Amino acid sequence: MAEDDRGEVLVAILNNLEDLEIARCRHWYRIPVASAQRWLKRRWPPTWLAFYQTKVFGDEAYAVRYYARVLNICVVRRNELFPDQAPNAKTKRRYYQLTIGSLKQLPAPILSHRWRRIVFIPTTWRKFVEAVEINDLYDGSPLEDRLWAAFKRYEIKAERQFFIENQGRSYALDFAMFCNDDNIDIETDGDTWHADKARIPLDNRRDNDMNDLGWHVLRFNGQQVREELAEYCIPTVMNAINRESGPSSDGLIPRTFNADDPDGPQQMTLF
Repeated sequence: MAEDDRGEVLVAILNNLEDLEIARCRHWYRIPVASAQRWLKRRWPPTWLAFYQTKVFGDEAYAVRYYARVLNICVVRRNELFPDQAPNAKTKRRYYQLTIGSLKQLPAPILSHRWRRIVFIPTTWRKFVEAVEINDLYDGSPLEDRLWAAFKRYEIKAERQFFIENQGRSYALDFAMFCNDDNIDIETDGDTWHADKARIPLDNRRDNDMNDLGWHVLRFNGQQVREELAEYCIPTVMNAINRESGPSSDGLIPRTFNADDPDGPQQMTLF
């Protein structure tokens, strides 16, 4: 099957053991309709479904290991999915029930290196099969992808789409960098965004909220990322990291590595 025929991949969350068993044995997964409408408006429906496993999965936690093809999607009530459950506040809640094929296991897991909140990650098939870590999955703007590629090339540690909250307001940082002093929030402002004067007061409030939480904000526009990446953007980021006393290891997820596989994960070929 050609890559272009593979469609889109949705990385969803598994936060209890029962849901993995449902996906493996009963071949379905559920997503609240309200959540899909909020987070997945432009990336629905998926062709493939992959699963990020949370802390309850022990040695398999904080990684994407399993995926399956989506065969059908329908809207159902919760009591249709779980007819044996006693009525409760969620009984009539509407869900997308995604019927899926047999679970397939990745040749190497896609790891998250830092404790973080993950909602959904819509991505492309190409990014999915080439990903080594969670940050490789994010399918943001071309500016974000360009900056992320440069960070990897210069071995600058960052987290993409990292959620921060302040006073009831939630922000998804383009890139979060954790340092020993203040942390750094890096934003890529596209040309259309940069030209929208209505964004100025919103960006000011956002930057003030981030400063209140001890984050130093850097913003790069489209021209800077496209034309001055190595000459301006990367040195600016490096200088900021140095001013904040270098990268911090706080919040990194401890990992046990397989001594029989010293070369680590390889690029995968999936069928």
